[in-house]
Amino acid sequence: MLFAFCISYCTQPYPLYLRTMFSIKNISPRQIAVFTALVLAIPESILVLIVEKSWVWGVGSFLVIFIGSYFLISFMLERFIYRKIKLIYKFIYKTKATRKEETYYKYVLPQKSIDEVREDVEAWATKNEEELDLLRRNEQFRKEFLQNLSHEFKTPVFAIQGYVDTLLSGALANPEVNKKFLEKTAKNVDRLTHLLNDLDEISKLERGELVLYKQNFVIQELVKDVFESLSGKAEAMNIHSSIKKGCESPLTVFADKEKIRQVLTNLVENSIKYGKQNGSITASMYKTDGKHILIEISDDGIGISEKHLPRIFERFYRTEEGRSIDVSGSGLGLAICKHIVEAHGQTIHVRSREDIGTTIGFTLDARRD
Repeated sequence: MLFAFCISYCTQPYPLYLRTMFSIKNISPRQIAVFTALVLAIPESILVLIVEKSWVWGVGSFLVIFIGSYFLISFMLERFIYRKIKLIYKFIYKTKATRKEETYYKYVLPQKSIDEVREDVEAWATKNEEELDLLRRNEQFRKEFLQNLSHEFKTPVFAIQGYVDTLLSGALANPEVNKKFLEKTAKNVDRLTHLLNDLDEISKLERGELVLYKQNFVIQELVKDVFESLSGKAEAMNIHSSIKKGCESPLTVFADKEKIRQVLTNLVENSIKYGKQNGSITASMYKTDGKHILIEISDDGIGISEKHLPRIFERFYRTEEGRSIDVSGSGLGLAICKHIVEAHGQTIHVRSREDIGTTIGFTLDARRD
């Protein structure tokens, strides 16, 4: 009966031991070798025990078959499987094997299960896919940046070229036309200079070369100064600028005053450029906790579509509505604002609705004694 069981066990189409072996997860190569050696040794030793009717022969055959099978299977796995796996790991980590890594390959890797190897490879593949996605986004960003940069330079350069050609074609002799075209040329030269200065500044910001001179100052006073400096532009569109009611109480922040002036100037200028006739710009300040102050600049202008909000702090990025409006500027204002705020270790955010308005806010450290 025992003999018949062993024969049926080992000769069935899909033996029980194979189904068991392949249904077990997280099994290491050494476990595979032990398990397979046992499967080979047990039936053979039982057959020897039945035929010879001697426990010595049975145990001896079991040990010989088990040990021989174990080392043979281990050798085969090492030779034909784990050498390939070792190559995969070397490829994944792109390293020349150091002594430490050789120790890892020799002692640790063979202990890894097939599932663990699969997880390592899948993790590597996922990481590489994320890196490829990032490279693709960066490439797309680079293309858009070069396209926008070309556009920003091309507009004033072509305008200057047109004015100069007109002057050289005979308009130079006419004093009225002469002066008018020279003034327009000078205006476009100023635009180019402003663009180059902004590019130089944002390059320094991105390289981390910005030096901050922090001091305590009242943020409401700085906002009033910015409103006053831009009052001419605001009055041209009959836009009213004010500090929100309830936010007049002085709040002292600790930051680089001139850099924050630049941030506020860029934000207020944007609100004027994309504002509506007879509109309004409101500044509000709040204590978020004992350590930070939130400053927000709000307008009731054309607003920004939700799909554009994640990108408005990118260099040269403009919405379709923004491009349709004839406004001057380098297209770098909001990008510079973002870098200045982040250089202070703070965050900047935006919320907006089309035809209702836009609010851009940022935080600063509260007063330090």
